[in-house]
Formats: sequence, structure tokens, C-alpha cells
Amino acid sequence: MARIAIDMDNVMADITTHYLTYYEAAHGIKLDSETLQGVPEGEALPEGMVRQFLNTPGFFRTAPVMPGSQEVIKALCEKYEVFIVSAAMEFPLSLQEKLEWLNEHYPFISWKNIVFCGSKTIVEADYMIDDHDKNLRYFKGERLLFTAPHNINLTDYKRVNNWEEVAEELLATAPAVL
Repeated sequence: MARIAIDMDNVMADITTHYLTYYEAAHGIKLDSETLQGVPEGEALPEGMVRQFLNTPGFFRTAPVMPGSQEVIKALCEKYEVFIVSAAMEFPLSLQEKLEWLNEHYPFISWKNIVFCGSKTIVEADYMIDDHDKNLRYFKGERLLFTAPHNINLTDYKRVNNWEEVAEELLATAPAVL
């Protein structure tokens, strides 16, 4: 059975919208997501704000679910061996919160298929869906870049803009289950 590694932040969880919501709550200023287009993720908000949010208790636990991800990932689980792979070690608070978030929103994913790591260079799969070049660059399988504001200018990978496109790419051509 073919294996898929799926990132969490800005792939399953809408972290960009979450940044904007946190920023508005903290500063009373509503930013449009268009202002983030092409800006590196850590530089999208005033200095230090992204890192501050990522270290705020509850940030990862309350992230909104990316539209369509639950249904498509559930369908992928029927045709592929699916692993959720998140480089979560940099933000220790995220470990428990991400696990709780996955259990709430994706209860069909077994704990055995969740990988929290520091570097995704160790990941071996047939496909990887991720929003960061640093994670896709060294991956040996088929790389799918999930569109996020910070990666809008990347052209080195096959791009998927939403979960409907992931379904078109991977469910229409899924290998037969043995």
C-alpha cells in the first residue's frame, strides 16, 4: 500500500487564519490575508509576533480545520497508508495540543500514524503534502506543495491549492489496495 505523509500546520490546520485572528485580538487591527502573500512565514507579522503566538498556550489546540481536509484525509486512509507528520519539536507546547487537536478533528487517525519530529528529512513515503520547501526539498517521493501565503512564489513542486485538488490528485489515481 502506498504511503502518504501529511503535514499539519497550513495543510490540515489553517494556521495563517489563526495568526490573523490572534493578531486582531492582541492589537485590534484586522489584517487581510492578501498582505501576507509572498512574505516568509516568520516575517508575516511584526517582529516576534509569529513566534509569540506559536509559544502561546492554546494556540495549536484552537487552530481552525482546513476546509475539506477531514473528508479527503478520511478517503485517503481507505486507499493509502496515511501518516500525519509534524515538525513539532521546536515548540514544546504544540506536542500535547496537536495530539488533542488531531484526536478531536481526525478521530479516525490512529496514534500509530502520528509522527512528531524535529526534521522531516527522516520521512520515507511515496507522497508528502507540505507547505514548506524545507520539508519537501529532501523528500525522495512525490512532493505536493500545499498553497500557503509564504510559498506562493515557489514553482519547484507540483502545487495543490486546497483539499479538493488533493482528492483529484490522489484519489482519482490511487493504487489498488492489496
